[in-house]
Amino acid sequence: MLTEFCTLLTVCVVLIAVAPAFAEEPVSKLRISSPITHSDWVLATEPAPAWGPEGVKQILDRAKECGWTRVYWRCLDAGKSMYNSRLLDPFDSGDEVNYWRHSIGLEVHAWLSINEDDHAYGWPSRFTLAHPEFRWVRRDGTRYNSQLSFGFAEVRAYKIALLKEILAYKPDGVFFDWIRTGDVRDNPQTDAEGIANHGYETPNVDAFKAQYGVDPHDVPNNDERWVSVRCEGQTAFMRDAHALIKQQDPNLAISVMVHHPWAYRGAKDDTPYADSRRGLLCDVRTWAREGLIDEAVVAGYYREGGSAEKGFEWLKKETEGKVDLWLYGWLSTSASIAADIERAKKRGSQTTSACPPRKPML
Repeated sequence: MLTEFCTLLTVCVVLIAVAPAFAEEPVSKLRISSPITHSDWVLATEPAPAWGPEGVKQILDRAKECGWTRVYWRCLDAGKSMYNSRLLDPFDSGDEVNYWRHSIGLEVHAWLSINEDDHAYGWPSRFTLAHPEFRWVRRDGTRYNSQLSFGFAEVRAYKIALLKEILAYKPDGVFFDWIRTGDVRDNPQTDAEGIANHGYETPNVDAFKAQYGVDPHDVPNNDERWVSVRCEGQTAFMRDAHALIKQQDPNLAISVMVHHPWAYRGAKDDTPYADSRRGLLCDVRTWAREGLIDEAVVAGYYREGGSAEKGFEWLKKETEGKVDLWLYGWLSTSASIAADIERAKKRGSQTTSACPPRKPML
């Protein structure tokens, strides 16, 4: 199976190029790339790569063999770092990634799951343990177990400090993954309409009162004014992140992954999302209009009626043609790979994929 997969991707390497988000005609040139979580490869591939520097080289060599020209290397996992961090408890693969990417000519972007400080549960970051007062708050006043609110300037400063550590490795781009959102024991994270059930932190509440003269607890959770105020912390972070990244290198690509109207977290009937803005409080339209992002993709998780194509078309409309888009795909067989590539070509999409059995994005 793996040989068949690599053979197909090697053939596809002749198609590699960057395609515009809105091509007038279907394009035939695609970039094939993948997100990589080191521990996932160790746990879920056979034979498993070694845990440590040797394994980093094995993973990147395999990516190169498969015809990928770009990978998204996961730098944050739960509340831990996959590089030598002063702020998080580390497993350091950063120096090895840097060395081998240059030696084999592979483009490596830093994948930051910026919106979580735990994953599933049990590995919270030092910062969230030290500062529970900065966590998400529900309408009834209860706090989340680990999730940190960008409404607090202190949280934004902490996340920017993490970004500065990553930029010291001089990645080829930065990929902000907004969809991973901490401790699953906090589900559901939206109400029945798919609107975020959090955001009732003091800075947001005070900002709403100052702007509208009313307490947000006295308006519906889906009040558009209240949704907008709750989005501002994430947008403020993206403005700061954009400035920092482009100051280091104006050519560094900034990409994001957000939710769509068919998305969910946990079980499919657990946490539905109305869309990225109302459910995740990530205003990707504003990010695109302000030029804060260069590329975008929606998560590959779909409730009934959803699909990669629908998510792509929603994001295409949401970003108004201002950024390049990817089509997310799950690869299992050579036939599914070929089908996803054809879907991407028809939509003028850039393409990312992953070696089975782990997650791909097409």
